[in-house]
Amino acid sequence: MRLTLVPAPDPRVYDDAVRSLPITSPLQGWGYGEARRTLGQEPLRFLIRGQGGQTVGALQLLRKRLVPGFSTLYAPRGPALESLDLLPAVAEAVRRVARPGDALLKIEPPQPVPADGRAVVPSDYGPFRRAETEQPEHTIVADLTRSEDDLFAGLHSMARRNVRTAQKLGVVAGRDDDFEAFWEIFTATNERAQLGAFPRAYYETMLREGNAYGGEAYLVLSRYEGRALAGGLFLAMGGTTAYLFGGSVRDDRLREDGTPYKDAKAPDAFYWNAMLDAKRRGYTLFDFWGIPRVLDESKHSYGVFKMKLKFSEMRVWYPAYDLSLNPAAPAIVRALRWRKTRNNLRKRGSADDVL
Repeated sequence: MRLTLVPAPDPRVYDDAVRSLPITSPLQGWGYGEARRTLGQEPLRFLIRGQGGQTVGALQLLRKRLVPGFSTLYAPRGPALESLDLLPAVAEAVRRVARPGDALLKIEPPQPVPADGRAVVPSDYGPFRRAETEQPEHTIVADLTRSEDDLFAGLHSMARRNVRTAQKLGVVAGRDDDFEAFWEIFTATNERAQLGAFPRAYYETMLREGNAYGGEAYLVLSRYEGRALAGGLFLAMGGTTAYLFGGSVRDDRLREDGTPYKDAKAPDAFYWNAMLDAKRRGYTLFDFWGIPRVLDESKHSYGVFKMKLKFSEMRVWYPAYDLSLNPAAPAIVRALRWRKTRNNLRKRGSADDVL
């Protein structure tokens, strides 16, 4: 099948297509591209049309300039499609619109592959070859089509106990507009774990633009006696909501008699109420967004993994695939890996990736 990429300048028309496709992701939404624009990346949006003119997909590409004359094209958790069988034809369609300096195309098809040892991750899709991802390749998801009672029963016993404790202590968790509280939690978590972060404008833009044209971007905070102790930023589209950024802080307050506040289990309340909120608003898949490919108990990421695992044991892969667009592509892949390793060493003193 020959496919055609038709430029999509209308954000509502584009997001309507992304939202309606069966294989889709919030990162293919218009708002995510606008957030990436603040980082100097150029979002390009297309509707993917079949030979009869019908829309069979939508594609948001981020053009990322490397050095003068060369750039890469990246489809974050995309493209959105009717079927993965269309990917070989998508490759040829992108070749026809790529610039001479576009050396490489990276895609991350938003179709999860169960990480249960029984499913095989495809090594290729036509000319696309398995490659490193930019988004977390390994993650935990929760099926929100189950009843609330079934969801709660499926939590680890420690999570159920902690959620009940938080409820008894009066922890309040839910959607919240307090960006300053989120930012305090997020930056404190990053500093504690030696993680990098984008400029503040990136997250503010994602919240604003992610809500503008048909998707959703929102905050969930977990508060104990008024103070936000855990929270996150979510991006949603179609049936999926994704917990992209967040964290938690310790409650270091003292009561009037000098005694410390109790551990109110605010992070557990955050996760559980975020899941309930998503379910009640019609989302069917909750993406906890990233766990380590290789488990190491000495690393911060292991604690994050154990926390998420208390709320769902459904682990999946979202593999990436590369398509060379000109002969410089192999050298560019090596250069990108070298740059990522250097950044890891500079930020955390380790060459290993976070996830």
